[in-house]
Amino acid sequence: MSKRRLLLTVAAVWLLPDAAMAAELTLKRVMLSTGGVGYFEYEAKVTGDEVLELPVRLDQVDDVMKSLVVYDSTGGVGEVSLPGRQPLSDVFRDLPFDQNALASPVALLDALRGAEIEVTGARKLKGRILSVTSEQVQLPNNGGLVTRTRVSIMTAAGVSQFLLEDTDSLTFSDPALQAAVDKALTAMAEHGARDERTLQLQTFGQGERTVYVAYVVEAPLWKTSYRLTLDSTPGAKTADLQGWAVLENMSGEDWNDVELTLVSGNPVTFRQALYNTYYVERPEVPVEVLGRVLPPVDEEKQMAGDLAGGYAKGEGEYDDRARDAAPAPPAASSPYYAESSGTVSPQPQEASIVAAASNEATTQVIFTFPEPVTVASGHSLLVPFASREIPAEAVAYFDPATHPSHPLATVILENDGETGLPPGVITLYERDAKGSVAYVGDARLAALPAGETRLVSYALDQKVTVRQDSRDTQTVNQVKVVNGVMMLISKEVAEDSYEIEGAAKEERTVLLEHPRWSGWTLTQPKESELETTPDTYRVLVKVPAGETKTFTFGFERPVSQAVYLSSIDDNTLTYYLEASYMPDKVKQQLALLVNLRGDLADRRRELQTIEAKINQIVADQGRIRQNLQSVPAESDLQRRYLEQLGQQEDELAKLRADAEAKRKEVEAAQAAVADFVKQLNI
Repeated sequence: MSKRRLLLTVAAVWLLPDAAMAAELTLKRVMLSTGGVGYFEYEAKVTGDEVLELPVRLDQVDDVMKSLVVYDSTGGVGEVSLPGRQPLSDVFRDLPFDQNALASPVALLDALRGAEIEVTGARKLKGRILSVTSEQVQLPNNGGLVTRTRVSIMTAAGVSQFLLEDTDSLTFSDPALQAAVDKALTAMAEHGARDERTLQLQTFGQGERTVYVAYVVEAPLWKTSYRLTLDSTPGAKTADLQGWAVLENMSGEDWNDVELTLVSGNPVTFRQALYNTYYVERPEVPVEVLGRVLPPVDEEKQMAGDLAGGYAKGEGEYDDRARDAAPAPPAASSPYYAESSGTVSPQPQEASIVAAASNEATTQVIFTFPEPVTVASGHSLLVPFASREIPAEAVAYFDPATHPSHPLATVILENDGETGLPPGVITLYERDAKGSVAYVGDARLAALPAGETRLVSYALDQKVTVRQDSRDTQTVNQVKVVNGVMMLISKEVAEDSYEIEGAAKEERTVLLEHPRWSGWTLTQPKESELETTPDTYRVLVKVPAGETKTFTFGFERPVSQAVYLSSIDDNTLTYYLEASYMPDKVKQQLALLVNLRGDLADRRRELQTIEAKINQIVADQGRIRQNLQSVPAESDLQRRYLEQLGQQEDELAKLRADAEAKRKEVEAAQAAVADFVKQLNI
């Protein structure tokens, strides 16, 4: 493709002057992206100054206005224009009626009261509209009711009426009003139309040359599907890969011998409604109205003498320089894309196909097809973009999340090519030693950059059974007490074993995956013997035919536990006192703590006993005082109750003194426990 110069990227639309003729633009190149957009490039042979016309679907105008670009190696481009999309609100802004008035003739006449009309039919009338009313009329023979519209007009002879449904024609006498109605109806028809718009591009230049016009618009996502043919020969390390692209032409235009390019990537794409008309909302500021000023009458005698005054008028200069100089045309540059330099991949054995040449860009992979393609509008196309031999190793991949006991028949694919492979579905076949091919399953392939590998699982391998066993132990290695806090430092050991029962008559290579746990250290096997991913450990285990193999992952981690001796309960304290891993020094101190806590418990029980007696006497006194209210005064029973109350008061005084002394003993025992725990350091 010849050297081009970028002339204009359209970000706005201007009026285009009249042109003598329009050259024809022909679609020559289509680039479809997995970002959901397509690049469409047209070219035209022009001589001198010419106008290029580019038809565009109405729903694509926004994208075209956002992305339109013109390339010309020697010429220039001027204005670009297309019919505007005037909002209906703007159309009706200067009309004597609104959009609702065009809902029916009745609504229009009612909205234009006072307008002069001419009516023909059973009689001819001319006058100005007074009123428009609807009325119900009974049809003959009880045929029901019908609505009729009665219009009253003011004529030269006075008020006349007619039925709108009986007229042959009705016109407005004022040509301007009739033109306004026609304009509104035309605008409503254009606004609702789903047609196309034609852009006109004015080009300038000398002699014959080629002009390129391109834009990016929404396009169906092109899809990827692969065919992978495996070799069933034991020890086979390669497979035949074919990549096919599925695409649709939904542009509304036939693609005739166009250069096709597919792009796999994840570009930023968006839309903006540039074809709509917008107005900036401005705040409304009230008009400043000055209050009337009425100077007072000066009745004072003026001073004699002249009041002379003035001011010096300053002089200045204004430098009237041109501020908006026209920008210089951009320097010649290379085309918008780099030419593909890839080589066609080796042909597979099944069929001879010519795949696309691939080129690795910064953020995407570009596939350029060697021959032009032809696709009618609305049709689909299936084209090969990859065909080569690829490193592939068959394994049995155990994924408990998919199946708890059987692994998946899987292929480890390595992309040893120069460019990445886009994601897509894979149909897998297997070729035996006799050359027969059989379908074995489907799979999904994530994006596979050059130099990386992916697991492709396509079936359940029921000939192999995997059983898992997990064990977890924790051993206390160190105990120390600091300021009453006992620290238990342990080592937790976890072992996950996989018992693999192989196929009866075939050797298997089983791929095991184990999660990488945060905070754990791998102890078995050595990390150098495994493949490490960000989240898992992977290992390949060879299982001969008819044999069973066991593989174990071992992990350990330190665990620290803080036990606050001041708040520990008696049962837990007894457990630690009897634990075999407790050092003798710690046990001795814990035994002293048990004794102190026992003494405290005894004091509390004694206090509770005294308080219970006090409560019993107080309750008994209440009963006696209640009985005193019902016995005769100076009676023997009264004297006995009073004597009993006296004895109880003496006993209460002694018990309350004992309780106070016992509370002090409890407080002393509590302080002893707290002081012992606080100073405990081992």
